[in-house]
Amino acid sequence: STLSKKEKRSYLAVDKEDEIIGYVVPVFRKEFQKKMNPDSLTHPPEFILKPRGQTVWEGKSVTLHCTVAGWPKPHVAWYKNNVLIDAKSHPEKYFTESQYNMHSLEIKNCNFSDTAEYRISALNVKGESSAFAPVIIKKAVGSVYGFSPEYGVTFNTTIIDKFDVSFGREGETMSLGCTVIVYPTVKRYQPEIVWYRNGVALSPSKWVHMHWSGEQATLTLVHLNKEDEGLYTLRVNTKSGFDTHSAYVFVRDADVEEEGVPVAPLDVRCHDANKDYVVVTWKQPAVEGSSSIIGYLIDRLEVGTHHWTQCNDTPVKYARFPVTGLIEGRSYTFRVRALNNSGVSRPSRASDPVVAMDPSDRARLRAGPSAPWTGMIKFTEEDPTVGVVPGPSTDLAVTEATKSYVVLSWKPPIQRGHEGVMYYVEKCLVGTDTWQRVNTGMPVKSPRFALFDLAEGKSYSFRVRSCNSAGVGEPSEETGATTVGDRLDLPSVPGPVIPIRNTDTSVVVCWGASKEVKNLVGYYIEVSVSGNGVWVPCNNKPVKGTRFVCHGLNTTDKCVFRVKAVNAAGYSGSSAESEACIVQYNPPYSSICASPSHLTYLSAAVPSPPTGVTLQERVRDYMVLGWQAPAKTGGADIKGYYLDYRTVKDGVTSKWHEINLQAVTGTSYKFYKMKSFYKNPGPPHGLRVQEVRKDSMVLLWEPPTFNGRSAVTGYYVDYKEENGRWRCVQERSTKNTYMKVTGLQEGVSYRLRIHAKNLAGVGGPSKATDAILAETRPGTNEIVVDVDDDGVISLIFECSDIKENSQFVWSKNYEAFTDTSRLTIQTAGGRSRAIFNDPSLEDLGTYSCFVTNTDGVSASYTLTEEGLKRLLDISHDHQFPIIPFKSEMAIELQEKGRVRFWAEVAKFTSNCQVEYVFNDNIIHEGKKYTMNFNKTTGIIEMFMDLLEVTDEGTFTFNLVDGKATGRTSLVLIGEEFAELQKKSEFERAEWVRRQGPHFVDYLSFEVTPECDVHLKCRVGNIKPGTEIAWFKDGIEIEEDDEDCLCLTVPTIPQQISKKDAGVYEVKLKDERGKDKTLLNLTDAGRSHVVKANSSTELKVMSTEHGIILYSFVVHYIEDLRVGWLHKESKISHSDRVQCGVTGEQLWLKMNEPTEKDKGKYAIDIFDGKGSFKRVLDLSGQGKHRARVVGGLPDVVAIQEGKSLNLTGNVWGDPVPEVGWVKNDKPLLSDDHHTLKFEHGKFASITIAAVTTVDSGKYALLVKNKYGTEAAEFTVSVYIPEDEAEKKE
Repeated sequence: STLSKKEKRSYLAVDKEDEIIGYVVPVFRKEFQKKMNPDSLTHPPEFILKPRGQTVWEGKSVTLHCTVAGWPKPHVAWYKNNVLIDAKSHPEKYFTESQYNMHSLEIKNCNFSDTAEYRISALNVKGESSAFAPVIIKKAVGSVYGFSPEYGVTFNTTIIDKFDVSFGREGETMSLGCTVIVYPTVKRYQPEIVWYRNGVALSPSKWVHMHWSGEQATLTLVHLNKEDEGLYTLRVNTKSGFDTHSAYVFVRDADVEEEGVPVAPLDVRCHDANKDYVVVTWKQPAVEGSSSIIGYLIDRLEVGTHHWTQCNDTPVKYARFPVTGLIEGRSYTFRVRALNNSGVSRPSRASDPVVAMDPSDRARLRAGPSAPWTGMIKFTEEDPTVGVVPGPSTDLAVTEATKSYVVLSWKPPIQRGHEGVMYYVEKCLVGTDTWQRVNTGMPVKSPRFALFDLAEGKSYSFRVRSCNSAGVGEPSEETGATTVGDRLDLPSVPGPVIPIRNTDTSVVVCWGASKEVKNLVGYYIEVSVSGNGVWVPCNNKPVKGTRFVCHGLNTTDKCVFRVKAVNAAGYSGSSAESEACIVQYNPPYSSICASPSHLTYLSAAVPSPPTGVTLQERVRDYMVLGWQAPAKTGGADIKGYYLDYRTVKDGVTSKWHEINLQAVTGTSYKFYKMKSFYKNPGPPHGLRVQEVRKDSMVLLWEPPTFNGRSAVTGYYVDYKEENGRWRCVQERSTKNTYMKVTGLQEGVSYRLRIHAKNLAGVGGPSKATDAILAETRPGTNEIVVDVDDDGVISLIFECSDIKENSQFVWSKNYEAFTDTSRLTIQTAGGRSRAIFNDPSLEDLGTYSCFVTNTDGVSASYTLTEEGLKRLLDISHDHQFPIIPFKSEMAIELQEKGRVRFWAEVAKFTSNCQVEYVFNDNIIHEGKKYTMNFNKTTGIIEMFMDLLEVTDEGTFTFNLVDGKATGRTSLVLIGEEFAELQKKSEFERAEWVRRQGPHFVDYLSFEVTPECDVHLKCRVGNIKPGTEIAWFKDGIEIEEDDEDCLCLTVPTIPQQISKKDAGVYEVKLKDERGKDKTLLNLTDAGRSHVVKANSSTELKVMSTEHGIILYSFVVHYIEDLRVGWLHKESKISHSDRVQCGVTGEQLWLKMNEPTEKDKGKYAIDIFDGKGSFKRVLDLSGQGKHRARVVGGLPDVVAIQEGKSLNLTGNVWGDPVPEVGWVKNDKPLLSDDHHTLKFEHGKFASITIAAVTTVDSGKYALLVKNKYGTEAAEFTVSVYIPEDEAEKKE
């Protein structure tokens, strides 16, 4: 640009309220493209300083401040509990101010109703951001509580007719209600009624209805689900304060449709929704059914449709799943079903709808009128970012990693232009340099992506490429190595469970929290009447605390309780059962309260807390505590005490921890200091190795002799190569005293050792084993699973190196059998067999067999749930074998209408027998049925001569071959039977007809290309004495050919008249029978005489004015209807395009054709019976038509006696035929005229010694199948003397 700085002055851009929103600098387009990139200037709102929550006294004012950055300048709006604050409508209460990106909200003269969560929302064209601040209003000290200056009274609230603890079942409707009395009554004043579930305010919805009549507050829960379970609270707010009432609502599972299946999951929610991706989470149900839950199936439903689509083919174990492949802009709801060995549960309640869209777009829609855009910005310059390849994405990270999927997230590239950006995701197996694109078919629109079908245990790196219409950008920085596997572990078992009496139908249950748990969802509490072993859930929605009131129990029942924790990975193990507690009302003086000593206790009824906790003795590594028994025992003897401790360091206290797991019966306790009392455990001993293979071996050991005064909680296994360093086999400790070490290298020797751990830490290593060579010795056998002919399942192990005193020692999970009723061991020689007496899920585990007095001969076999199911299926097949059919029963119709039922058996013995059954009744061979079983081919047949009405039903072949059985059936009822019976009767009638003279082909006619009409029929089974007669309209005519009887009407179409019409008939007759056939050849028949297919192929001919398309017919009559088509459209008659008939020629004439006239042409001829079409393609004939492209002049003047030589350039495909004419008469090559055509391109004429006779009009004619053309020229021969005279 050549503008000066003065000319480049700035202009302010303002909105409708005259508020500055930016600056405008006029520049030329080129300079604009060089200096301005909107992507680098604009950015979404960002809170530099967020508003802070405040607590103030009633009657005071409070101001919330914040600072927001963003370009264009964000517009802000304030909300109270998600309700827009209109400061202009309520200036006496609110005042808002915005200056230099600083925003404030002042709340004047605060009262209790101003207690709320306040939100500020900032919005511009790049996105939306929000910040929150709670404001709490407290009552001022010394003021009169409850007085309302606005009304001059103090409101007193009383809630009566309160709802109690309620029980419902899924699918039912429940109503909760209370009567609310507010005194005094003030006209036109109503209290605020708010309902809460678990402390969260409820709003009216599809599932929740609220009603306030002025006295009665009612909450109706429509179609109960487990999500509705919880603590419900009614809160009545008045100008003087509030009053509340709470009670718990329990929702029990609906009856399952199939016994043993799990109940429905609950609380399905959607998170992190993007353009084509959303994360669905849910909570596991309380009841898993007859077996553990295998996984979950997720379904989706597009809003507005009625068809649910399953999202995952393989069940997922985690209660979290990324759903991909959504269509941007559409709304979806989701539901989840649980799956175990017995089947699939009912679906959960559907989630709230979620829209597949960009989060920034969702934020703008959600903001709504909160920050209205009142200004206008127009960019009139060309977009400087068109054609910009996007840069690399940033902040790529693995946000989730399980053995089922891995989720990636990243930030869009900074350089991307104005158009949308999509992404390609690439993966690389660690240790290789090969990057593989995951989504090859379609790039994703969201900066999130879920990868499935990764190899468990393998490590991968990932990277992302951005793309737009300009191309694919550079890859992002790759992630670190990510190992495919579950990152979230199952929760640890909850601590001891303590039940405490409460009422005649409830018990208070307390328990210790799970010590090792991540992302805890909550706890499920189960109850069982002591001794019956049936566990029932107390809650169907997880609770997060460690105290719960179990309602709905039977009075005087002696109940035990247990607790299990749950997170997204699944369920923990159940805690130890509590001591039995009798469901009985507590005395009114008993209460639960915290003791200053934090001593807890176990009693039949709640006693008062212990007192007088004193330190009686303290030495280096222990101390003795004493206390006084509670003053009130609760009406029963004290059973014991539990003690807790916590550490205090530099004034900072830790959490309370249990000291004793068993109750202390006395009033003193010797407490050892944790660090000095508990010691690291000693080393394990008795290490031995078995099942040595080329890539694995099994290590077994005995627990340490000294456990460090604390139970051993796990073991670590180390291994090393002969001269290598020690490495740990596993990341987490194992509680077993055995481990299979895998991943070894064949031919390498290894040493192994063990560490034990307890509460104090990890102990020292055991003595290492001798060096063991990883190899599979020749002759090594494995345990083989066998299912014999009787269906007995067994494990078989053979040893060829057995000694005289060797024994086969079987074990389960490398421990001696404790339940010998499960297995029967049979040993004979070098073969041992472990037989399962009654295979069930109790038999799952690892079975090993060790042969004593050998060089470590051993093997193992792991029986999984899937493997057991497969074996049980095989066992059932062996016990109850099925005879296979190569072809199931079928039916066919034979001659005389005979019906054949047949089937083919695939495998059978000579003892196989067949039982024929009709409608459950055994039928035998006789007059009606003929039966046959060909044991050579395996084909079973049954014949019926005729189907009758009574034969409608089911036909069955039952086979018995030893203990094997087989069955095949065919159902013949309804329309199928009626049709078959009709065909059978017809075939029988036809057979009877064919026994005498009969017509093989009935009388018909044909029209020849010459338009002759032939009447013909074919007869069979005739003899010399058979009478054959032809008739027309009842008058007999004669015919000679007995094999093919024909009648020829040798007329042409113009001569056919009504006298040729009539009914033609042929009759056959002799002593064996008779037959006849008719043909009605009336006006309709005569109209078929002219045949359209007698026309010739469509051809083209070029003329000096254009082209002619034509076809010939054998005979033409006016009844023929002819139509011409161009590109399937009817051609209209015009001065340039004409059609007509000349003799037998049908033609279409086109003058001066153009490029638009190229294409397919067709002539459609209708002869009264049908139409026939001839087609010719002129698409490429313009360039293939024969023509003269140059070389010839228009006029040639030549002196007499000279020789004339002219050459014309010819073109055409195929090569055209060439000819010369003079004065419209053909020229032939002779001594005077020499005619040549060379190379298919050059046509020449040479006239030797021209004379005046050679003067005239000449033409070069070229012709091929696509057309002809003539190039004309004039030759003038002159005499020189004549010319001289003319000049003089």
